[in-house]
Amino acid sequence: MQRLAQFDVSRQFLSRRGKLASQLIFGLLCAVAMIGLRVVFDIWAPTSGPFALIYPTVLLATLYGHWRAGLVAFSATFVWAWYFVLPAVGSFTFTNPSDPPRVILNAACCLIVIIFAEAFRRAANSTFEQIRDAADRRLVLLAELEHRTKNNFALVASLLEIQKRRISDLSLHGHLDDAAVRVRTFADAYSSLSFDEADEREVAMKPYLGLLIDRIERSAVSENIDVYREIDAVSLPREHAVAIGLYVNEAMANCVKYAFPDERRGKIGIFFHVADGDWRLTIEDDGVGIDAVSGSGEGLGSSLMEAFAQQANAVHASGGALHGYRTELARQSATVA
Repeated sequence: MQRLAQFDVSRQFLSRRGKLASQLIFGLLCAVAMIGLRVVFDIWAPTSGPFALIYPTVLLATLYGHWRAGLVAFSATFVWAWYFVLPAVGSFTFTNPSDPPRVILNAACCLIVIIFAEAFRRAANSTFEQIRDAADRRLVLLAELEHRTKNNFALVASLLEIQKRRISDLSLHGHLDDAAVRVRTFADAYSSLSFDEADEREVAMKPYLGLLIDRIERSAVSENIDVYREIDAVSLPREHAVAIGLYVNEAMANCVKYAFPDERRGKIGIFFHVADGDWRLTIEDDGVGIDAVSGSGEGLGSSLMEAFAQQANAVHASGGALHGYRTELARQSATVA
């Protein structure tokens, strides 16, 4: 219905001549369509309501073809109805004394329909243009905001690096490194969404997660670790997509940090599957297992992952697997409100 409301037969033409020709042809086609419908109607009720079908014809021609199309449709259909439908049929003469004012009144009403339909069309187009301009401005502002957000993340990470170099206590360097890595992962998550249209309410997860995982693999995963993925094609709300992206960042960072010490070879698998409206994200490795992360379950990383799960309206779980460690984020409509 929205596309129909914005339909304009002359919009696709660039030249004034092309626009004018398309409007006149459209008005003529509307008239032909009405005449054909009237011919069929005359089989059951000849000469009745000679001008009745002209009103919707003129209205549609004007709304979608401008006032010129409405005027062409009015002229062609009105003259045809006067000659072929209004008694006497096949003549412009009147058999009833009341027919002349009847013809004048119908003609005046049709012209009023054209005037108001054109006014409505212009007002609707003006409103649409204003809305589109406002949306374009918002897109520019949003893109600028996202760019500044990414730069601010990078600035914070740089400040953490500078602070680390100023602190002589080496025991604090690891904590500052962890903070800097998390800030950079936040920046990557927002940056990965930049390819998606900013005015879209939902994000296609397959390209989004694929791009995000590629960036993490290039920047943080060493050559001794292979990364595999299986991602179903589905679209999720933007807020949920951001949370899932941040969750993937944090889970992969934990795998790289804990699962493969001493350049041990291994694999990381990322699986995002959808079934019956629910989805499940699984990140698992074949590293050293739960012993490597024992004692860290209540740390900052676990708190962040719980927060991301809450934002995604999902449930977070982690623990040892048959070969390594597994982290899961699941959205199940039967268990999640």
